[in-house]
Amino acid sequence: MGRNPWFETVAEAQRRAKKYLPNTVYGALVAGSEQGRTLDDNTGAFAELGFAPRVVGHHAQRDLTTTVLGVESAMPVVISPTGVQAVHPDGEVAVARAAANRGVIMGLSSFASKPIEEVAGANANTFYQMYWTGTKDSMVQRMERARAAGVKALIATLDWSFSHGRDWGSPAIPEKIDLRTMVRLAPNVLPHPRWLWAFAKSGRIPDLTTPNLQPPGGKAPTFFGAYGEWMRTIPPTWDDVKWMREEWGGPFLLKGVSRIDDAKRAVDVGVSGISVSNHGGNNLDTTPASIRLLPSIAEAVGEEIEVLLDGGVRRGGDVAKALALGARAVLIGRAYLWGLAANGQAGVENVLDILRGGLDSAVLGLGHSSVHELSPDDLIVPKDFTRTAGAPRAVGSVG
Repeated sequence: MGRNPWFETVAEAQRRAKKYLPNTVYGALVAGSEQGRTLDDNTGAFAELGFAPRVVGHHAQRDLTTTVLGVESAMPVVISPTGVQAVHPDGEVAVARAAANRGVIMGLSSFASKPIEEVAGANANTFYQMYWTGTKDSMVQRMERARAAGVKALIATLDWSFSHGRDWGSPAIPEKIDLRTMVRLAPNVLPHPRWLWAFAKSGRIPDLTTPNLQPPGGKAPTFFGAYGEWMRTIPPTWDDVKWMREEWGGPFLLKGVSRIDDAKRAVDVGVSGISVSNHGGNNLDTTPASIRLLPSIAEAVGEEIEVLLDGGVRRGGDVAKALALGARAVLIGRAYLWGLAANGQAGVENVLDILRGGLDSAVLGLGHSSVHELSPDDLIVPKDFTRTAGAPRAVGSVG
């Protein structure tokens, strides 16, 4: 009799993903940059926060529903956009179906392995993520394609600084998959026959192209071709962000904010919301954990725009802690990718169920009837836990 495909924690999904995936694929998921301090702090900081539960006055029914940028969600969890998903043949389509079945919003990366039309067809509540890459004409074309596919909001990720190098070594990701590449990677792939067999049954090999960046009448670039264009594009100004928001014309989320002054500038250019994020620890290492930066940013702009958190969420309790410190919702990345690797669409649904169950337990134990009642009073926050960046300094201050 085979092993039960169900798992009870995200940590178990990660363990199964590590066994199932070739080392290069798993290494790309774990990623992180330089020493990995931010990567570790993203998860470790949540463990420093304690709950302050109530013993009496619990509610038999709890409401976990919310809205994100005007879109209804069964719980305050959004699928964060992640690039080429070679962990499963169905990739982003499987994730979108799982999210739809659990009533949550799907975030799709412009570097995704599946076309936006297929993903939005699988989940009507899809947000599309774009980088500042290429010409303005090409960006407009991508926005129009997303709009035609029925996308509900645009996510702009602008914090990437192309940090390279990991103390533990970077995974060897090929430019494309062909016969020569498969022969070269065979020693890494053959010890993982279940992963290989899943793609064999699907009749296709892992696709390292980016179909959502395909120009009209042209071919979809490879992942590294798209990455190269991105690196060569002159970085945007705040006027460019305003142009992007106006060109899109609908709900607009700016992802990657870690400073109060940036959050306020985002309000000035008219964004609908921001995500407090450090790109999952894949950007500038030693940037503080997102949850440490959240309270000051939420206090500064939370009454004007929606503030989301991205980074380190592995449990439903983490979701509750983020909401208590001012987040409207959280985005998850590695957690659902490990679920996808462990058991496909059902594995993603399993992860979402784990988060929902943990969040519901927290809301129950804290004596609330709704996620919207969570507040700092529900937490035990250690002294010096939070970090503040970009705040106006008092006259005469030093440092």
